[in-house]
Amino acid sequence: MKILVVQQKMIGDVLTSSILFEALREKYPKAQLDYVINTHTYAVVEHNPYIDNFVFITPEIEKSKLKFYRFLKTIKKEKYDIVIDVYGKLGTALISAFTAAKTKIAYHKKYTAFVFSHTVQRLKKPQHNASLAIENRLKLLEPLDITFKNRVPQIYLKPQEISNAKKYLESSNIQDSKPLFMISVLGSSPIKTYPAKYMAELLDSLVANTKDAQILFNYIPKQKTEAKAIFDYCLPETKKHIFFDVFGKSLREFLAITKQCDALIGNEGGANNMAKALNIPTFTIFSPYLNKANWYSKNEPGHNIAIHLSDYIPYGETDKNEAKKDPEKYYLKLKPEFIKPELKNFLSNL
Repeated sequence: MKILVVQQKMIGDVLTSSILFEALREKYPKAQLDYVINTHTYAVVEHNPYIDNFVFITPEIEKSKLKFYRFLKTIKKEKYDIVIDVYGKLGTALISAFTAAKTKIAYHKKYTAFVFSHTVQRLKKPQHNASLAIENRLKLLEPLDITFKNRVPQIYLKPQEISNAKKYLESSNIQDSKPLFMISVLGSSPIKTYPAKYMAELLDSLVANTKDAQILFNYIPKQKTEAKAIFDYCLPETKKHIFFDVFGKSLREFLAITKQCDALIGNEGGANNMAKALNIPTFTIFSPYLNKANWYSKNEPGHNIAIHLSDYIPYGETDKNEAKKDPEKYYLKLKPEFIKPELKNFLSNL
């Protein structure tokens, strides 16, 4: 038996959808399990023992209709028995349509439902006290008679990667005897980024509440100016604890470095999901326009905390819609004074 799971685009989505493979392997121990992903997301699922093959969608394939058609013909030759479309867009529906699979599963959408043998309605509220991201993915397995079992994504690092990260941190004067924190100072976009002055104030609080804290910033080179602005807003004492130029040069290096940290703190995004998959405690600040239940559950394993504006003030669907249009207005309502006690409690429990 050959099974294909299709999940394009974002790193966090690709990582989260990898939970399907563990469940599929339990149900079909001898099946070939393949994963369609974008090339830039490979690092978070590399070495996953439940996945047999990766089928990559490259930037060239995405930009060229001819190359995409050739890609579809390649998929067709594989003669899959089952295809599960997690992404649920027109392009992935075409991938499903081109497979020879008799069983095709996806979330229900009117304009693509005819492609699939089984469609599943997304949950709006969790049924098993997990995050909606987890529950909705596992719901795609119901047509295969695979019942819900709470699962969490895992990232698999090689011993050499961990060893290299430890050597790099040591050479950067990071001391293993002192607490080390990875800070997601920036979100994936301004709409998902806590205001710079507020973030700096939280870092000041972190240093004040944690003896000998060592702080790393998670940013990519093109974000250096924005990250430096947050550094500049910090108190002089806080700046002494920040190792601004210590960061992973690749995603796998970032993962190995994060594995050495006591916690990851900051804006919601792929980095938080990756830290959880490395069994590192997380303290996550959600954008006001997002639904916290999509990516967080109080019952998830480990010591994880999530903060949302709705935790502190009355907040409805209208507010979420307005927050997407004007994120800064709503972010400014999520004052550091709300978050500091939560952060202090989180740190004390590490």
